Amino acid sequence: MDILVIGGGGREHAIIKSLRKNASVEKIYALPGNGGIAADAECYPIKANDVDGIVEFARTHRVDFAVVAPDDPLVLGCVDRLEKLGVHCFGPLKNAAIIEGSKVFSKNLMKKYGIPTADSETFTDAEAAIAYLKRSSYPAVIKADGLALGKGVIIAQNFEEAENAVREIMCDKVFGESGNKILIEEFLTGPEVSVLSFTDGKTIVPMVSSMDHKRALDHDEGLNTGGMGTVAPNPYYTEAVAKECMERIFHPTVSAMNAEGRPFRGCLYFGLMLTPKGPKVIEYNCRFGDPETQVVLPLLESDLLDIMLAVREVRLTPDMVRFKKGAACCVVLASEGYPKKYESGFEMTLPETGKDEYIYVAGAKREDGKLKTAGGRVVGAVATADTLKEAVDGAYRLAEKIRFGNAYYRKDIGRRALACKRED
Repeated sequence: MDILVIGGGGREHAIIKSLRKNASVEKIYALPGNGGIAADAECYPIKANDVDGIVEFARTHRVDFAVVAPDDPLVLGCVDRLEKLGVHCFGPLKNAAIIEGSKVFSKNLMKKYGIPTADSETFTDAEAAIAYLKRSSYPAVIKADGLALGKGVIIAQNFEEAENAVREIMCDKVFGESGNKILIEEFLTGPEVSVLSFTDGKTIVPMVSSMDHKRALDHDEGLNTGGMGTVAPNPYYTEAVAKECMERIFHPTVSAMNAEGRPFRGCLYFGLMLTPKGPKVIEYNCRFGDPETQVVLPLLESDLLDIMLAVREVRLTPDMVRFKKGAACCVVLASEGYPKKYESGFEMTLPETGKDEYIYVAGAKREDGKLKTAGGRVVGAVATADTLKEAVDGAYRLAEKIRFGNAYYRKDIGRRALACKRED
């Protein structure tokens, strides 16, 4: 079987390495892939949002199955186009990908079907939004409606910050057309949890939970990033919380999408806040999270391709998805200065990985036969172990062996999780 994977980051590298475990896989193509992914797949320089180019590639290379991993091509209808061509896909159709493509849509969905989430108001006019903010309590959360590379959410501590955020999003168009509408939400408190799930539109099977570390600097300081590391499972996500989420959030979301004529097949991501009033949805994503995927897939015992085929063919059952006991940790090595200005082009040296160690390359290129940095987030160092403490220690031992100029990584990934006192 020849498989096409759309995307070129650490998430896609993790997916490709997992797909390779299936004996029926002959070739894996990655569009565009990266210099590190090239060790595990044939990479071609077709951008993930170039849907026409992707479809033409799939046609000429007679691809058997495609995994559309990033949000942009999903929201642009890449799966619809490939399916029309006759290429079966893992990933939602365009009308279901809107659950991430429009925060206003997803918020209205939750309100309509009673799915717990933060109170909010929607605005299409900047001055009306600013007037509302004058009588709001703080902190307040301002969200651009559409996709914004994970940067379209601003937590304003006071009115001045909130007004600036609205003007930047709606007037200055820092996120383009994604800022034509905004949401202003109440600020929720509590531990955050990421839960990826497989669903075929009828059955939903959550994967192991995870905890992301978004801030650039230690002690959760600095700017928000795409993610500086993750651990799994998330210790705050107890069996009791999982049961409540299944009953009040996961099943109702799948049912709501069906009721709206938008059946969701693929990976549905739930960003949750465990508030004093119970779990609430912060956001939905229509795809695997990054870097959550890098800690979830190494713990997957089942065959990933078999699960993806079952999702596509609407025959998913809970017993198809099994995770091994233990824990995983991913430490992201980034270019110093990320997520703002940084330098790239430094030669990289990656060590051989041992048992229970994984290296997923996110931002690299091949130049003159050498692997060089080519992005903000460069590589994820991942380890699995029987305990979270062992996994964290293993990930840091691996990270210390990775070499490139301008390298930076947080030194406290997993600290909050290790400090958690469970009460289940």
